[in-house]
Amino acid sequence: MSSGGARLNVFPTRQNLQVMKVKLVGAKKGHSLLKKKADALTMRLRLLLRKILEAKEAMGAAFKDGNFALAEVKYAAGDIKPTVIESVGVAQKKVEIRVDNIAGVKVPVFKAIDVASVGADHTGLSKGGQQIAKARTVFSKAVDVLVQLATLQTSFTILDEAIKVTSRRVNALDSVVVPRIANTVEYIKSELDELEREEFFRLKRSQDKKKRLIAEKEADQKAAAEAEKDLGSASFRRPSSIARNRIATPGARDIGGGEAGSASGSSAGKKTPRRRFGV
Repeated sequence: MSSGGARLNVFPTRQNLQVMKVKLVGAKKGHSLLKKKADALTMRLRLLLRKILEAKEAMGAAFKDGNFALAEVKYAAGDIKPTVIESVGVAQKKVEIRVDNIAGVKVPVFKAIDVASVGADHTGLSKGGQQIAKARTVFSKAVDVLVQLATLQTSFTILDEAIKVTSRRVNALDSVVVPRIANTVEYIKSELDELEREEFFRLKRSQDKKKRLIAEKEADQKAAAEAEKDLGSASFRRPSSIARNRIATPGARDIGGGEAGSASGSSAGKKTPRRRFGV
Protein backbone atom coordinates (compact mmCIF):
# COMPACT_ATOMS: atom_id res chain seq x y z
CA MET A 1 0.00 0.00 0.00
CA SER A 2 1.48 3.34 -1.02
CA SER A 3 0.15 6.85 -0.75
CA GLY A 4 -0.36 8.94 -3.86
CA GLY A 5 1.99 11.67 -4.99
CA ALA A 6 5.74 11.90 -5.41
CA ARG A 7 7.82 10.51 -2.56
CA LEU A 8 11.38 9.61 -1.71
CA ASN A 9 12.65 6.14 -2.49
CA VAL A 10 13.29 4.81 1.03
CA PHE A 11 12.74 1.50 2.77
CA PRO A 12 9.77 1.61 5.16
CA THR A 13 11.35 1.21 8.59
CA ARG A 14 10.83 2.97 11.89
CA GLN A 15 14.30 4.50 11.72
CA ASN A 16 13.60 5.97 8.29
CA LEU A 17 10.25 7.19 9.63
CA GLN A 18 12.00 9.13 12.39
CA VAL A 19 14.53 10.51 9.89
CA MET A 20 11.76 11.63 7.53
CA LYS A 21 9.86 13.26 10.40
CA VAL A 22 12.98 15.22 11.38
CA LYS A 23 13.48 16.24 7.75
CA LEU A 24 9.84 17.30 7.49
CA VAL A 25 10.13 19.47 10.60
CA GLY A 26 13.35 21.01 9.27
CA ALA A 27 11.81 21.66 5.85
CA LYS A 28 8.78 23.36 7.39
CA LYS A 29 10.98 25.47 9.66
CA GLY A 30 13.22 26.40 6.74
CA HIS A 31 10.17 27.33 4.68
CA SER A 32 8.91 29.57 7.49
CA LEU A 33 12.31 31.26 7.91
CA LEU A 34 12.76 31.78 4.17
CA LYS A 35 9.23 33.19 3.95
CA LYS A 36 10.03 35.67 6.71
CA LYS A 37 13.31 36.53 5.00
CA ALA A 38 11.55 37.13 1.68
CA ASP A 39 9.00 39.38 3.41
CA ALA A 40 11.77 41.35 5.16
CA LEU A 41 13.70 41.77 1.92
CA THR A 42 10.56 42.86 0.09
CA MET A 43 9.84 45.50 2.72
CA ARG A 44 13.43 46.74 2.57
CA LEU A 45 13.28 46.78 -1.23
CA ARG A 46 10.17 48.96 -1.19
CA LEU A 47 11.89 51.32 1.25
CA LEU A 48 14.93 51.47 -1.02
CA LEU A 49 12.72 52.17 -4.01
CA ARG A 50 11.21 55.13 -2.23
CA LYS A 51 14.67 56.43 -1.28
CA ILE A 52 15.87 55.95 -4.87
CA LEU A 53 13.04 58.07 -6.18
CA GLU A 54 13.85 60.78 -3.64
CA ALA A 55 17.59 60.58 -4.47
CA LYS A 56 16.91 60.88 -8.20
CA GLU A 57 14.79 63.94 -7.62
CA ALA A 58 17.53 65.43 -5.44
CA MET A 59 20.16 64.56 -8.07
CA GLY A 60 18.14 66.34 -10.75
CA ALA A 61 17.86 69.45 -8.58
CA ALA A 62 21.58 69.32 -7.68
CA PHE A 63 22.70 69.05 -11.30
CA LYS A 64 20.35 71.83 -12.30
CA ASP A 65 21.87 74.10 -9.66
CA GLY A 66 25.36 72.99 -10.70
CA ASN A 67 24.76 73.79 -14.35
CA PHE A 68 23.42 77.26 -13.40
CA ALA A 69 26.48 77.83 -11.18
CA LEU A 70 28.81 76.74 -13.98
CA ALA A 71 27.05 79.08 -16.39
CA GLU A 72 27.51 81.93 -13.92
CA VAL A 73 31.22 81.08 -13.57
CA LYS A 74 31.68 81.09 -17.33
CA TYR A 75 29.83 84.37 -17.57
CA ALA A 76 31.84 86.02 -14.77
CA ALA A 77 35.33 84.52 -15.21
CA GLY A 78 35.30 83.01 -18.66
CA ASP A 79 36.87 79.65 -19.36
CA ILE A 80 38.37 78.42 -16.06
CA LYS A 81 39.13 74.89 -17.19
CA PRO A 82 42.95 75.31 -17.47
CA THR A 83 43.05 77.07 -14.11
CA VAL A 84 41.06 74.33 -12.38
CA ILE A 85 43.22 71.60 -13.90
CA GLU A 86 46.40 73.29 -12.72
CA SER A 87 45.08 73.86 -9.21
CA VAL A 88 43.91 70.30 -8.61
CA GLY A 89 46.56 68.10 -6.98
CA VAL A 90 44.63 65.44 -5.03
CA ALA A 91 40.97 64.53 -4.83
CA GLN A 92 38.98 66.48 -2.30
CA LYS A 93 36.44 63.66 -1.87
CA LYS A 94 36.96 59.97 -1.31
CA VAL A 95 34.44 57.16 -1.21
CA GLU A 96 34.40 54.83 1.78
CA ILE A 97 32.87 51.36 1.39
CA ARG A 98 31.34 49.30 4.18
CA VAL A 99 29.11 46.22 4.18
CA ASP A 100 25.59 46.20 5.56
CA ASN A 101 23.66 43.04 6.44
CA ILE A 102 19.99 43.00 5.49
CA ALA A 103 18.24 39.76 6.56
CA GLY A 104 21.37 37.75 5.81
CA VAL A 105 22.11 39.55 2.53
CA LYS A 106 25.30 41.60 2.42
CA VAL A 107 25.02 44.85 0.51
CA PRO A 108 27.73 47.50 0.02
CA VAL A 109 27.24 50.99 1.37
CA PHE A 110 29.17 53.90 -0.15
CA LYS A 111 29.92 57.09 1.76
CA ALA A 112 31.58 60.24 0.41
CA ILE A 113 34.24 61.69 2.73
CA ASP A 114 35.68 65.21 2.36
CA VAL A 115 39.46 65.35 2.42
CA ALA A 116 40.89 68.38 4.30
CA SER A 117 42.52 70.50 1.63
CA VAL A 118 42.66 74.17 0.80
CA GLY A 119 41.33 75.12 -2.55
CA ALA A 120 42.84 77.70 -4.90
CA ASP A 121 42.21 81.36 -4.12
CA HIS A 122 40.33 83.07 -6.90
CA THR A 123 39.44 86.23 -5.06
CA GLY A 124 41.56 88.31 -7.41
CA LEU A 125 39.10 87.82 -10.20
CA SER A 126 36.20 90.25 -10.54
CA LYS A 127 33.50 88.30 -8.70
CA GLY A 128 34.85 85.16 -10.39
CA GLY A 129 36.23 83.59 -7.23
CA GLN A 130 32.86 83.79 -5.47
CA GLN A 131 31.08 82.13 -8.38
CA ILE A 132 33.73 79.40 -8.57
CA ALA A 133 33.40 78.66 -4.84
CA LYS A 134 29.64 78.49 -5.22
CA ALA A 135 29.97 76.11 -8.16
CA ARG A 136 32.40 73.95 -6.15
CA THR A 137 29.92 73.69 -3.28
CA VAL A 138 27.00 72.85 -5.57
CA PHE A 139 28.92 70.13 -7.41
CA SER A 140 30.20 68.73 -4.12
CA LYS A 141 26.59 68.26 -3.00
CA ALA A 142 25.82 66.68 -6.37
CA VAL A 143 28.66 64.18 -5.82
CA ASP A 144 27.22 63.30 -2.38
CA VAL A 145 23.83 62.69 -3.98
CA LEU A 146 25.43 60.54 -6.69
CA VAL A 147 27.25 58.40 -4.10
CA GLN A 148 24.02 57.96 -2.14
CA LEU A 149 22.17 57.04 -5.32
CA ALA A 150 24.89 54.52 -6.22
CA THR A 151 24.51 52.92 -2.80
CA LEU A 152 20.73 52.69 -3.14
CA GLN A 153 20.77 51.30 -6.66
CA THR A 154 23.45 48.73 -5.83
CA SER A 155 21.51 47.61 -2.76
CA PHE A 156 18.32 47.52 -4.81
CA THR A 157 19.92 45.27 -7.45
CA ILE A 158 21.40 42.88 -4.88
CA LEU A 159 18.18 42.71 -2.87
CA ASP A 160 16.12 42.12 -6.00
CA GLU A 161 18.32 39.14 -6.94
CA ALA A 162 18.22 37.84 -3.36
CA ILE A 163 14.42 38.09 -3.32
CA LYS A 164 14.22 36.10 -6.56
CA VAL A 165 16.47 33.35 -5.18
CA THR A 166 14.61 33.28 -1.86
CA SER A 167 11.23 33.16 -3.60
CA ARG A 168 12.40 30.23 -5.72
CA ARG A 169 13.55 28.41 -2.60
CA VAL A 170 10.28 29.12 -0.82
CA ASN A 171 8.26 27.87 -3.78
CA ALA A 172 10.46 24.78 -4.09
CA LEU A 173 10.02 23.95 -0.41
CA ASP A 174 6.30 24.66 -0.51
CA SER A 175 5.54 22.83 -3.75
CA VAL A 176 8.15 20.06 -3.99
CA VAL A 177 10.21 19.29 -0.90
CA VAL A 178 7.61 19.45 1.87
CA PRO A 179 4.89 17.51 -0.05
CA ARG A 180 7.44 14.87 -1.09
CA ILE A 181 8.67 14.33 2.46
CA ALA A 182 5.08 14.35 3.77
CA ASN A 183 4.10 11.70 1.19
CA THR A 184 7.13 9.65 2.22
CA VAL A 185 6.10 9.83 5.88
CA GLU A 186 2.55 8.76 5.02
CA TYR A 187 3.88 5.93 2.85
CA ILE A 188 6.14 4.63 5.65
CA LYS A 189 3.28 4.85 8.16
CA SER A 190 0.92 2.92 5.88
CA GLU A 191 3.55 0.25 5.21
CA LEU A 192 4.32 -0.11 8.93
CA ASP A 193 0.61 -0.38 9.71
CA GLU A 194 0.28 -3.06 7.05
CA LEU A 195 3.22 -4.95 8.53
CA GLU A 196 1.69 -4.70 12.00
CA ARG A 197 -1.61 -6.06 10.70
CA GLU A 198 0.20 -8.93 8.99
CA GLU A 199 2.17 -9.67 12.15
CA PHE A 200 -1.02 -9.58 14.25
CA PHE A 201 -2.76 -11.91 11.82
CA ARG A 202 0.22 -14.28 11.82
CA LEU A 203 0.36 -14.35 15.62
CA LYS A 204 -3.38 -14.93 15.80
CA ARG A 205 -3.13 -17.81 13.34
CA SER A 206 -0.24 -19.34 15.27
CA GLN A 207 -2.13 -19.00 18.56
CA ASP A 208 -5.22 -20.59 17.03
CA LYS A 209 -3.10 -23.43 15.71
CA LYS A 210 -1.48 -23.94 19.13
CA LYS A 211 -4.91 -23.93 20.82
CA ARG A 212 -6.19 -26.46 18.28
CA LEU A 213 -3.19 -28.72 18.82
CA ILE A 214 -3.56 -28.47 22.59
CA ALA A 215 -7.26 -29.28 22.33
CA GLU A 216 -6.55 -32.27 20.07
CA LYS A 217 -3.87 -33.51 22.48
CA GLU A 218 -6.23 -33.17 25.45
CA ALA A 219 -8.93 -35.00 23.51
CA ASP A 220 -6.49 -37.81 22.64
CA GLN A 221 -5.39 -38.08 26.27
CA LYS A 222 -8.99 -38.14 27.44
CA ALA A 223 -9.88 -40.82 24.88
CA ALA A 224 -6.84 -42.89 25.93
CA ALA A 225 -7.80 -42.57 29.60
CA GLU A 226 -11.37 -43.66 28.85
CA ALA A 227 -10.09 -46.58 26.78
CA GLU A 228 -7.83 -47.75 29.64
CA LYS A 229 -10.73 -47.44 32.09
CA ASP A 230 -13.02 -49.46 29.83
CA LEU A 231 -10.30 -52.10 29.36
CA GLY A 232 -9.77 -52.41 33.14
CA SER A 233 -13.46 -52.86 33.85
CA ALA A 234 -13.76 -55.45 31.06
CA SER A 235 -10.84 -57.54 32.43
CA PHE A 236 -12.38 -57.44 35.93
CA ARG A 237 -15.66 -58.85 34.65
CA ARG A 238 -14.08 -61.63 32.45
CA PRO A 239 -14.73 -65.34 33.84
CA SER A 240 -11.91 -67.85 34.45
CA SER A 241 -11.00 -70.68 32.09
CA ILE A 242 -12.37 -73.38 34.47
CA ALA A 243 -15.59 -71.51 34.79
CA ARG A 244 -15.75 -71.20 31.06
CA ASN A 245 -15.14 -74.93 30.72
CA ARG A 246 -17.81 -75.71 33.27
CA ILE A 247 -20.18 -73.43 31.54
CA ALA A 248 -19.28 -75.07 28.26
CA THR A 249 -19.78 -78.76 29.71
CA PRO A 250 -22.51 -78.64 32.32
CA GLY A 251 -22.47 -82.57 32.96
CA ALA A 252 -18.91 -82.71 34.13
CA ARG A 253 -19.82 -81.63 37.63
CA ASP A 254 -22.31 -84.52 37.99
CA ILE A 255 -19.92 -87.05 36.56
CA GLY A 256 -17.17 -85.94 38.83
CA GLY A 257 -19.58 -85.99 41.73
CA GLY A 258 -20.73 -89.58 40.93
CA GLU A 259 -17.23 -90.87 40.72
CA ALA A 260 -16.40 -89.19 43.95
CA GLY A 261 -19.49 -90.74 45.54
CA SER A 262 -18.72 -94.26 44.31
CA ALA A 263 -15.18 -93.97 45.51
CA SER A 264 -16.32 -92.83 48.89
CA GLY A 265 -18.93 -95.61 48.96
CA SER A 266 -16.48 -98.36 48.17
CA SER A 267 -14.10 -97.13 50.74
CA ALA A 268 -16.87 -97.03 53.26
CA GLY A 269 -18.11 -100.59 52.37
CA LYS A 270 -14.76 -102.25 52.83
CA LYS A 271 -13.71 -102.45 56.48
CA THR A 272 -10.21 -103.34 57.51
CA PRO A 273 -10.19 -106.38 59.87
CA ARG A 274 -8.77 -105.87 63.26
CA ARG A 275 -5.91 -107.98 64.39
CA ARG A 276 -6.06 -109.41 67.81
CA PHE A 277 -2.93 -109.98 69.75
CA GLY A 278 -2.61 -112.70 72.36
CA VAL A 279 -5.24 -115.05 70.96
